[in-house]
Amino acid sequence: MRIIYAGTPEPAVAPLRLLAAADGIEIAAVLTRTDAPVGRKRVLTPSPVAAAALELGLPVLKANRVDEEIVERIRGTGAQAGAIVAYGALLKRPALEALPLGWVNLHFSLLPQRRGAAPVQHGLIHGDAELGATAFLLDEGMDTGPVLATSRTRLRDDDVAGTLLQRMSHETAPLLVEA
Repeated sequence: MRIIYAGTPEPAVAPLRLLAAADGIEIAAVLTRTDAPVGRKRVLTPSPVAAAALELGLPVLKANRVDEEIVERIRGTGAQAGAIVAYGALLKRPALEALPLGWVNLHFSLLPQRRGAAPVQHGLIHGDAELGATAFLLDEGMDTGPVLATSRTRLRDDDVAGTLLQRMSHETAPLLVEA
């Protein structure tokens, strides 16, 4: 199956690498946000997903908003479906309809709990004993599409948001491949 992958931060890198190595999946292009200033000198730096895609030899599309031009470029790849992990922008109907089989999102929460941004951080703040990830079909709502699969993650005493997100990124990436 030919797919588009969309993601931006470090936790989206492990699922990209797993999809790139999976049998029967060809990544036509990677969609990520534009380069952002980093550090005191504000050096424009590609996202972790952009860097990983370039390392894997995959074409990269950079956009902070998925407008008409990006939708046309997505259509032009010939991809059948999209996989999305922490891209950082909502996809509107034209983007959702650009791929015949739609988009599968890997979200780091057990939906419907903790919809939206920073679900792991909010889970820790609220004292959740268990977190997890959900693979679901993307629709126009905020993390509201039909659930395809879930994976639970038990919290460790030493977990903090950063290390937990990295661990979950690796542990739950197979959900996206299965979905």
